Amino acid sequence: MSQALALMPFGELTEQDIVTVRETIAKDCNDSQFRLFMGIAKASGANPILQEIHPSVFQGKLTVQFGIDFHVRKAKETEGYLGYDVQLVHDNDTFKMHQEKAEDGRYYAVIDEHSWGFPRGKVVGGYAIAYKEGYAPFTVVMDVEEVEHFKRSQIGMQKTMWTNYFNDMFKKHMTRRALKAAFGLRFDDVEPADSSPASYEAPQRKDITPEVAVMEEKPQPQDEDDEVTQFKKAKFEMKKKFTQLGITETSEILAYIDKHAKPKGSQPTLAEITGLLKILDMHIAEQQEQAASEDELT
Repeated sequence: MSQALALMPFGELTEQDIVTVRETIAKDCNDSQFRLFMGIAKASGANPILQEIHPSVFQGKLTVQFGIDFHVRKAKETEGYLGYDVQLVHDNDTFKMHQEKAEDGRYYAVIDEHSWGFPRGKVVGGYAIAYKEGYAPFTVVMDVEEVEHFKRSQIGMQKTMWTNYFNDMFKKHMTRRALKAAFGLRFDDVEPADSSPASYEAPQRKDITPEVAVMEEKPQPQDEDDEVTQFKKAKFEMKKKFTQLGITETSEILAYIDKHAKPKGSQPTLAEITGLLKILDMHIAEQQEQAASEDELT
């Protein structure tokens, strides 16, 4: 680690604290990513030593996550904070709820009954309630199916945490949502590609040969010039989406295509590229949701 990084000032953190962060939670960051991460931590007031914020590098792309402890601390600093509750619902529990309409016309959820014995069975859902003085309790209710995809995450640590510590991760996920909504917490998980140093963002490749599968019906007939233009636009969009996913090497692109799509001919058609764009959009959305919900078990 360079001397400049080691001596970077950061609130109450000592030089040794910064070295510890660099060698532990930020060990996968390069120097530019580490500088960016520490800058975001300082600007937000989140302490990486207390696990309030941590970086994640996936396929060369940096994402910054705010931990549950930071959400709780910021909520406590908000006027009117009265605490929160979070519970899991199991398939042998008795659980009933309904909605009521507040005076301002907005609806809110009311838990009528939640009782249980043992064995409780598998987790089928859960809820988190945030309490704020002068307001109806804000309740987040989720079915377990809404978070099952985290167990299939391509991010190694996220998949491990959600598989091995599912109940705790599910509780934290719901708590974060409830606190952010009830107390207007504006910070969120960050993918700082636009504000990062040039050395951080992976460069786009100029030549990428698309290999895709047919994912939709044939397009309507159109004149040749218009189809050529659309083909070029679709290929350009494909390049951007691969870069957004952090997939920039030819070998990675071919591996992705081999796993998710196979063209019928030697040259892809406009329909085939359009089909691949849909697959890329789906994985980009999943990656963004995963990044926004990833937190550490503390």
